[in-house]
Amino acid sequence: MALASISSNLLFVSFIAYLIATLFFGGAIKGGKAETTDKNNKWGKVAITITIIGFLCHIGYFITRWIASGHAPVSNMFEFTTAFGMMLVGSFILLFFLYRTPSLGLFALPIAIIIIGYASMFPKEITPLIPALKSYWLTVHVITAALGESILAISAVAGLIYLLKNVDLTKKSKQRFWLEAVMFTLVLVIGFVVSSTAFSIAGYEAKFTYIDKNEAPAKIEYNYPPLFGMHEYKALTEGAMEPIAEMPPIVNAKTLTTFVWSIGTGIVLYVLLRLIFRRPLAMVLQPFAKKANSQLMDEIGYRSVLIGFPVFTLGALIFAMIWAHEAWSRFWGWDPKEVWALITWLFYAAFLHLRLSRGWEGEKSAWLAVIGFIIIMFNLIAVNLIIAGLHSYA
Repeated sequence: MALASISSNLLFVSFIAYLIATLFFGGAIKGGKAETTDKNNKWGKVAITITIIGFLCHIGYFITRWIASGHAPVSNMFEFTTAFGMMLVGSFILLFFLYRTPSLGLFALPIAIIIIGYASMFPKEITPLIPALKSYWLTVHVITAALGESILAISAVAGLIYLLKNVDLTKKSKQRFWLEAVMFTLVLVIGFVVSSTAFSIAGYEAKFTYIDKNEAPAKIEYNYPPLFGMHEYKALTEGAMEPIAEMPPIVNAKTLTTFVWSIGTGIVLYVLLRLIFRRPLAMVLQPFAKKANSQLMDEIGYRSVLIGFPVFTLGALIFAMIWAHEAWSRFWGWDPKEVWALITWLFYAAFLHLRLSRGWEGEKSAWLAVIGFIIIMFNLIAVNLIIAGLHSYA
């Protein structure tokens, strides 16, 4: 379809624009003793202009795919994740014009780039909605939840900048260990993109037939050498790797295989980066955060949660429960996705409580913001891909 092709090209243009804008944001914070606003920095002006161009292309992708498919493009992992990346960039642009700090773009855009790269590893074909998703609540619930998560993600970006600037990485400490753990987690996501790309280029496929729980023949296709769930199945691909174990029903064995391969690739990539730079990755990034205004980053982190939390509450809980009642005749069912949405909500509720009543500002607040984003990403990656439930269709 012509629209589908246009949509794909617009997404690619936005991806390239974000890459270029990141370089210009790097130039915006180079030189001088302190960070200057984009009003006094030509590099910052060019960077935000390119970011806006990329964002408009991203919106164009979203609209053209919506028209081509006939429904909001948030019905599968590719669509939802690209929409999440789009909203993250939109949230950054909004906060950028409020606070005029280029360092926020230098860290926010790479995260958006990683998210879009992660999305590109999933099937991109436009497919009809399954019956369970044929509801206007798909648009209302998913888009609002993704918007809330994207605003909350900006708080993590500000928190990460704060920590990189203020944690002493020259001395061994718990703060240094956990900050490097955050870097390691980001590399694991990149590992998924790298491993998926490698097997895709190699054209790897392993097709199997099996008898499902209804005693009917079914087919399954692995894009990675299978590790889990296939030992009782008949291989159609000669030489396919024999699986080693069958997982409990709560775990999706195919996606667990993908997860394990991604973790392995991420670990190898992390080790290679450590060998290349010969120091922790947090120390590599620290110079880019040294000129940031700590007080401003703390305020951005707090304001992002103040804005994002009610939006997330509306989309991920209230609208979700209304749709659940309409679809399944109950508001709550302790499905894994529902449980982790509640965990995310409780965490950010605790964040605001500790901030407002206990005075948790500065480093404590920054750590909470970063942990909150890790919970969001766990919900996006692990809960969607590994743990089976009513939301597994995503």
